[in-house]
Amino acid sequence: MFDNLPRGTIVIEDLEVGMTRYLQKQVTDRDIELFAEVSTDRNPVHLDDDYAQETIFEGRIAHGMLTAGLISAVIGEQLPGHGTVYLGQTLKFMAPVRPGDTVRAEVTVDAIDHGKRRVTLATRCLVGDTVVLKGEAVVLAPSRKFD
Repeated sequence: MFDNLPRGTIVIEDLEVGMTRYLQKQVTDRDIELFAEVSTDRNPVHLDDDYAQETIFEGRIAHGMLTAGLISAVIGEQLPGHGTVYLGQTLKFMAPVRPGDTVRAEVTVDAIDHGKRRVTLATRCLVGDTVVLKGEAVVLAPSRKFD
């Protein structure tokens, strides 16, 4: 179900601009139902085929924040990984994700501020060659000095 690079931690001292990590996940009906339950977002565009067919999407779509959550997984598990603290995230939703789509969530190091332990990350999600979400995250990276 997942296609991932190894999980763990890359401390700020070992980060380099251009480093990229990703995961791939097929979004299932169950994922959408569980996200609706946890988030309490029961918008029928996510859950009701008949309703969703009459929208601009012409069918059900996954919650945008479900897709964004895959970025959080890459940041928290791979780049920088365990011990990372999210400080901020911008998101721009470019195209819908539908049940059955396989999403590739990618995170790339854009800038490193060693003095503040802050890392700026380019974030995006794709379905095939289509960018469905893009943005930027700022995180506090783990450091060897604070083990």
